[in-house]
Amino acid sequence: MFETPQALYLLEMLIFGSVVFMHLSRKSDMAVVLYVVQSLAVVTLLYGSSVFSFSAILLVAALATLAVKVIFAPYFFHRLIGKHHLTFSASSYVSMPVTLAILAIVTAVAYSPYFAPLAALAPENGKALLLAFAAMGLSLFLAVNRKGVLSQMIGILSMENALVSFAFIAGLEQAASLQIAVLFDITVWVAIAGIFASMIYGHFGTSDAAAAMHTLTED
Repeated sequence: MFETPQALYLLEMLIFGSVVFMHLSRKSDMAVVLYVVQSLAVVTLLYGSSVFSFSAILLVAALATLAVKVIFAPYFFHRLIGKHHLTFSASSYVSMPVTLAILAIVTAVAYSPYFAPLAALAPENGKALLLAFAAMGLSLFLAVNRKGVLSQMIGILSMENALVSFAFIAGLEQAASLQIAVLFDITVWVAIAGIFASMIYGHFGTSDAAAAMHTLTED
């Protein structure tokens, strides 16, 4: 692995920190920017590995990641925001103080003795690996806790980024061709999810999934 433990930990801190600020964000544009920052950290991991391993296919995977996660997905989100006035949805199922408490608990559990054996997958980068594991949990909680469709979409994509970084640090990288196939799946998923978000907003006049479901049950 080409990175020093300090560099890996810094990149993972960017991914982890972006998830935390997504929970604090109240603006759609800021949430998209945080996702771009997170995705750039993943691109850096892949690009650096391709350079130091002289892997052309891995370089293609890094460029494909840049195109899909840093250019296509944010552009698509901005179009949705502008067209339907989608919000990142400040509303959530639990209050902000409780949310912050859960974030702290999830992070503490990730670093607890229960998951300490995970660090053995990358002894030199154990802290970064556990931080990536914590970022996966926080991203999942973001998708579950927020009521807005946009925030749920970003939460799922954020979890995928955290999973990629976890596999990379643990030395569990899949073939670059498989990564490109996954990126194709993400592109299709983003497009389909965007269509459904447009349909929800067009029919219910809101991007709040909980409110839309409540309206649907009343009808």
